[in-house]
Amino acid sequence: MVAGLEDLTLSDLLVLAAAGMFVLGYLILNQILLRIMLLIGTALYIWYYAVVDTSPLWPAIWASCATGTANLIGLASLLYRRSAWAIPRQYRDLYEDFKALPPGDFRRLMTAAQRVTRPTGHRLTRENAPVETLYYVIDGIVEVEKNGARFSIPNGAFVGEVGYLTGNPASASTFLADESELLEWDVTTLKKRVKRDPRFGLAMDTMISLDLAGKVARAGAPIELASDGAPSTPHESTVTDS
Repeated sequence: MVAGLEDLTLSDLLVLAAAGMFVLGYLILNQILLRIMLLIGTALYIWYYAVVDTSPLWPAIWASCATGTANLIGLASLLYRRSAWAIPRQYRDLYEDFKALPPGDFRRLMTAAQRVTRPTGHRLTRENAPVETLYYVIDGIVEVEKNGARFSIPNGAFVGEVGYLTGNPASASTFLADESELLEWDVTTLKKRVKRDPRFGLAMDTMISLDLAGKVARAGAPIELASDGAPSTPHESTVTDS
């Protein structure tokens, strides 16, 4: 065995090292490390093809260069999606609210949204009507009327998320208590985008799931309206399935 190792040439060592890099890469779950290992293995294979014969094996070298370039592009894309550079400048102030997502996935959500300011009293959803727009309340309070009760939800929450997920009509009416800044997604366009881009759909589902979990955790019992339509006692809740 020792004699065999001593007999190995440079080209033998290169091909073994290259194969080793590929094997290690395929055993690693981290996509960035995997691609780095494959890049190293590809570079070693190119070196091998250059020295294994009296003249370089150009077809094999060019083929390896092509696969290496494709891998390098993929690696650059992965690094970009995980870097702050992927966050659109006009939405950087919102990333803290969506920090559960990598910057690249956050970018996908924001490029599909419209950032708008709506006036006091603007209606977001109407009880028993189809949900046509999914909202994220950046700043402001949303008033909710449901089953004869009224309560409010603070900013930093989705509105219309259950209707978007289920396709059912809104189970509550919601409107803005004051002038508010919102993100808006057209539901029809959103669903088409999800079908085309599963990663986009996963990012949206992640944020909606976290939002629903937060609402359940903060839930309080809504109040009954008095005969004149006003709440009988001050109270605030954070749960709505509008």
